[in-house]
Amino acid sequence: MAKADTTWREAPPESPTITEYDRTHMVLYMRIFDAAADGADWREVVEVLFNLDPRKDPERCKRIHDSHLARARWMTTHGYRELLRQGQNEQKP
Repeated sequence: MAKADTTWREAPPESPTITEYDRTHMVLYMRIFDAAADGADWREVVEVLFNLDPRKDPERCKRIHDSHLARARWMTTHGYRELLRQGQNEQKP
């Protein structure tokens, strides 16, 4: 598994709509969502996706993991609808 870049924030922005951060980190969201669905340990996920050592600061690493996983889940239940609407609007002449 390739490591993700380090342009992420401690927590994704809280917004009722998709943000530029969400658009930029869509792959990160998919990877963290898939890892959770596969039952991956959060410590391994933060090492691989965020390049963090959860042994050094487990509370911070867990917060980063959980906040991004929550946003990834939001994207799968709400955010995707906005993406679909935008895609449809872009296809109209």
